[in-house]
Amino acid sequence: MQIVDVKEKWTNRINTVTLGATKAGGGTRAKTVTVGGETTLPFLTFEGEIPHPTAIAGLVVDIVPDGWPDVLKNAIGPEINKATEWAQKAVRDWKVDLICLKLLGPDPLGRNLSPDHAAKTVKDILGAVDVPLIIWGCGDEKKDNEVLPACSQAARGENCLIGPATEKNYRTLAAIGKADKHKLIGEAPVDINIAKQINILLQDAGFDLNDVVMCQVTAALGYGFDYVYTIFERVRIAGLKGDKHMALPQIANVGWETWKVKEALADEDVLPGWGRLEQRGPRWEATAAAGYIQAGADILTLAHPEAIAVTRETINELMEK
Repeated sequence: MQIVDVKEKWTNRINTVTLGATKAGGGTRAKTVTVGGETTLPFLTFEGEIPHPTAIAGLVVDIVPDGWPDVLKNAIGPEINKATEWAQKAVRDWKVDLICLKLLGPDPLGRNLSPDHAAKTVKDILGAVDVPLIIWGCGDEKKDNEVLPACSQAARGENCLIGPATEKNYRTLAAIGKADKHKLIGEAPVDINIAKQINILLQDAGFDLNDVVMCQVTAALGYGFDYVYTIFERVRIAGLKGDKHMALPQIANVGWETWKVKEALADEDVLPGWGRLEQRGPRWEATAAAGYIQAGADILTLAHPEAIAVTRETINELMEK
């Protein structure tokens, strides 16, 4: 009987991206975090290498989001009212690898806080914790074009991950990334062709794709999750096959998206038979995170401490196997 080798042989390696700058690198971080570098699909280590585990970024928001349930706010604790204390708790108690600062305050449809206010928040977070920092804009491209340059300057030399860079604001993001020595998030609206186009545009603007992390607009479990999963997978396969514009690490903004959906907000009186929200909410987040790990996410943002703990256990178990 002829024995057939069924192992997949890939021709390319996913880019490696390191976030954070220690004193030796001109920054103030106590450590750096490296992601990417895979030569195979997630956790198929018999076919290639998975040199770095998926990193967990603790989600911190500059203002308490409207609509977040008490289940989540109580789990975070009173520190939720002050971003620096929230970040410190995430690092100290929940052992996150990075902090992801979501700048909701500047949103023109909300508090419409100033770029200077956002920049001060960035400085305060950098002074409060010593892990690498992700700086995520409010999502309004016009306002982000004002806010993110101020935040980039405030964090100059700290090798942060800043975004999102889109088809409309990529020139601004490329300029600040180069000037202040940061990495960028290239975000696409769940479209693999637009995702590639954004990377091409960033490259044409003079930004090195070795300094880019890709992001699809993350879907929560049950809300287009299966479609986004396939996009993550297709991006990873294209990169491993040799497409240099797709061979980039990927980030999934799980925490931010999960706590917008009914299943993570409504208690049993609204969803009879679904179980208590205290258990269901963090499990909804952790289950979505587990799916994105399998799809190829290199960085996850997570909000609930129980979801962070469960996801960490999942990552450790998969890496050991």
